[in-house]
Amino acid sequence: MRKLTFIAAAVSIALLGGCQQTPEQQSTPSVQAQPVQSEIEKANAFFEDTFNRDVMSSPVYQTYMGIKQDYDKWDDGSEERALKDLQQTKDDLVALNAINRDLLDDSTKVSYDLKKQDLENNIADFKWRYHNYPVNQMFGVHSMIPAFMINQHQIGDVSDAKAYISRLNGVTTVIDQLIKDLETRASKGIIAPKFVFPHVIDSSKNIILGAPFEKGEDSTLLADFKRKVTALEIDQAQKDSLINDAEKALKSAIKPSYSKLINYLAQLEKRADDRDGAWKFPDGEAFYNNALARTTTTDLTAKEIHTIGLAEVSRIHDEMREIKDKVGFKGDLKAFMQFMKTDKQFYYPNTAEGKQRYLDEATAMIDNMKTRLDELFIVKPKADLKVKAVEAFREKAAGKAFYQQPAPDGSRPGIYYANLYDMEAMPTYQMEALAYHEGIPGHHMQIAISQELEGVPKFRKFGGYTAYIEGWGLYSELVPKEMGLYEDPYSDFGRLAMELWRACRLVVDTGIHEMKWTRQQGIDYYVNNTPNATSDGVKMVERHVVMPSQATAYKVGMLKILELREAAKVKLGDKFDIREFHDVVLKNGAVPLNVLETFVDQWVASKSAA
Repeated sequence: MRKLTFIAAAVSIALLGGCQQTPEQQSTPSVQAQPVQSEIEKANAFFEDTFNRDVMSSPVYQTYMGIKQDYDKWDDGSEERALKDLQQTKDDLVALNAINRDLLDDSTKVSYDLKKQDLENNIADFKWRYHNYPVNQMFGVHSMIPAFMINQHQIGDVSDAKAYISRLNGVTTVIDQLIKDLETRASKGIIAPKFVFPHVIDSSKNIILGAPFEKGEDSTLLADFKRKVTALEIDQAQKDSLINDAEKALKSAIKPSYSKLINYLAQLEKRADDRDGAWKFPDGEAFYNNALARTTTTDLTAKEIHTIGLAEVSRIHDEMREIKDKVGFKGDLKAFMQFMKTDKQFYYPNTAEGKQRYLDEATAMIDNMKTRLDELFIVKPKADLKVKAVEAFREKAAGKAFYQQPAPDGSRPGIYYANLYDMEAMPTYQMEALAYHEGIPGHHMQIAISQELEGVPKFRKFGGYTAYIEGWGLYSELVPKEMGLYEDPYSDFGRLAMELWRACRLVVDTGIHEMKWTRQQGIDYYVNNTPNATSDGVKMVERHVVMPSQATAYKVGMLKILELREAAKVKLGDKFDIREFHDVVLKNGAVPLNVLETFVDQWVASKSAA
């Protein structure tokens, strides 16, 4: 499937200061300002036009955006389309370079630089387009198809239902293109490790279980289609006809396509091995260091990131020992971690009452933080934040906690979702840090404010940089500690445990992909250095293997924000204002860390001069 990338992670760029008018310039006739405005309009029209064009060239992304123009189609995942997209990107870069950057205002210059960086990175990274696994245990075309149809393809009338059926029939081409992609990778020596295949094959088999493929309960897709069509206000004969057509598509397109994929994967599995790192790829070392640059938006090398991770793990362990001694625990840190993991006092019962108590206390933490926002922020989001449990229909597969951004029109608040499916996975000592990370002052402050920014192009509103976004979330776990919260030492341990997990990611990701660690070495590192369960370590290492570099973003982002804050404090002394610093960090939306550094440096310089 074609993957739209509106914002690529960044390499270093220079953001020049805005054009300041002298008093003489300000007093000249208004005709003098016309060329500036014209160039700004040209730039913003370019941003708008290219964003809309990219959306409209992707039926899948159209559906995510609520557009139904190509509601019956899938994206084109062919090599021909990839080459066409590359040429379009090159043409876009030529068009962008034709815009005179010197005639843009500060805000438009930021957009210009980010867009240019995005285009240049996409062109440079085209050579790495096969250095990944398009099907794996985390994500992939095989699982995207049913998830997309169930969660994104809504049926509001008969034409939507027919479009659903057309998409079912279109899966034949999608799977054929996927298999061709997998074989191209295999010819280059890029095959997922053996552990991936049972996960992917089982997931694929699950799609073709049940009716109409065999007797029994309806399959996942048929049940979804029936549920949506049954809700339509049309006569029963029309409903029966649509369901019959869907069953035909499932049997003639979905069944043979997934069977073909399963058979191919079973053969490909025989060619797989147990080598886990990206070092096994052609030019693997260069690929991985490029991936780190894109993910972290820094120039840190793998070895530097590994060293940073080791130092952070050691520091956090020392802080945990202080808490262990503070609460009077007798035993070493390993024993204390085991106590925190197993003692019943840290877990609410897996009952309706236990779950409600968790939600009530998390809400109280959020509400308390809302009353403290003036201490931290100048600009605050208009959208409210609510705390909810993950819904029953998806709680088993969903993550531990996550944030859903508010509706742009204000019709829906931001939501901090806590997954209470397994209460033993939600220790109370992590409750506070989770609430701050996913809610306030974490993702809600950053994402809601970004969404409400005025005069920012759509490619920035709908794009993002993981190092910035998750770096802010992790930084937001620490800020309440500096405000005097985490009064319960066990909650402070929970904060450190969550930070420790992200620090270990730096060590293990680089260990696997740069230093040729085995999968088991990575699992052992998590088990021996964190209070988390072995199963957590297994899942995390398997995530590292199939997503090289991705997990390094969190801690690198947090450390960069802290580094910029401390440098500003040193330079500004009494002039430093934490509210102004946070305003600088948030007011431009998500940006690469090197760009953020430029913003902070400019703010420090202006404060120093004042």
